[in-house]
Amino acid sequence: MAALRSSFTSLNLSANSFLGQSFAPSIHLPAVKSKEQPISIVSKLKRWERKECKPNSLPVLHKMHVKLGDTIKVISGKDKGKIGEVARIITHNSSIVIKDINLKTKHVKSKEEGEQGQIIKIEAPIHSSNVMLYSKEKDVVSRVGHKTLENGKRVRYLIKTGEVIDSAENWKKAVKEKSTELALNA
Repeated sequence: MAALRSSFTSLNLSANSFLGQSFAPSIHLPAVKSKEQPISIVSKLKRWERKECKPNSLPVLHKMHVKLGDTIKVISGKDKGKIGEVARIITHNSSIVIKDINLKTKHVKSKEEGEQGQIIKIEAPIHSSNVMLYSKEKDVVSRVGHKTLENGKRVRYLIKTGEVIDSAENWKKAVKEKSTELALNA
C-alpha cells in the first residue's frame, strides 16, 4: 500500500484531477505484515527414489546378508546362474562387487604422451538382493540364518544345509558335537 501511495505522490495528481472523480488518499493506513513463512521449493521424488534418512540427513544403512569373501550365486540379471566370490562391499546402497562377474568395458585415455589408450574390463557392482549364498560342497543356494554356538560366538549358517559360513573350525566342532549327541541319544 505504501508503494501505491508513493507512486501517486510522484505523479502529482490533485484531488479533483483523477478521471473526473475526487480522490483523497488516506494518510493513516494500517501496516500489513505477512505472518506466512517464505515457501521453500522442494522437488518431489518418486516413491522408489526416496531414501530413508536419519535425523542427521545421512541414509539409513541396512544390514546385508553377505560379507567379504562369501561364495555367492547370482539369482537375477544378465549374469544369472554365475558363481563367484564377494570382492568388495558398498554399504551405502547395499551393493557388492563380485570377482569376474558383471564385467563392464571401460575406455581409458592415455595419461602420458607416448602411451596409448586402452579398453579394460572392470567389475561393476550388483545389488545384494540379486545374490544368494552358495554352498560349494552341496551345490545349492540358500538363505542365511544366525545361531549362537556353545562357546557364545554368534555365526551365520546356510538354512538348507546347516553349513556354518563364518568359520570352518566352528563348523567342524559343531558337527562333531552333533554327531556325538546323536550317538548318545540312539
